[in-house]
Amino acid sequence: MMWNGMGDWFGWSWLWPLHLVIPLVLLAVIVAAGVLLVRYLGGWTDNAGWRERRPTALDLLEERYARGEINRDEFLEKKRDIVR
Repeated sequence: MMWNGMGDWFGWSWLWPLHLVIPLVLLAVIVAAGVLLVRYLGGWTDNAGWRERRPTALDLLEERYARGEINRDEFLEKKRDIVR
């Protein structure tokens, strides 16, 4: 580029950084729109991957043992049945 003596480079002056920023912003908008479109068409929701974990039979058995509802022998017997 050449200096034209009017304080800028052929009319670009302070606008030249926009040539970097605008394509990046447009790319980000296109990618975001694509992701949203795929999520919408796929029927995904915000919490689809974060389903609440349901306690397993072993978890429930351990809770009963911790509360004192069953004794150690009963716990071990039932645990063997569950783990098999």
